Amino acid sequence: MEKPELAKVEAYLRRTFANAAIRVVARPKKKDSAEVYIGEEFIGVVSEDNEDGDKSYFFEMAILDTDLE
Repeated sequence: MEKPELAKVEAYLRRTFANAAIRVVARPKKKDSAEVYIGEEFIGVVSEDNEDGDKSYFFEMAILDTDLE
């Protein structure tokens, strides 16, 4: 993902989750996805999907059972 896309996705996530600490960071070896952090804590991956010329993004976050305690 290019820097302008990262900035747009980051702004969207910050607005949606009302959290200015969300950061979207490019992955060094992957061009179609980025890592998502809140502060220094990794929370998930956002991936780009280009199907039939329609671009979309999906956010994937795992929640461990130990996080729920």
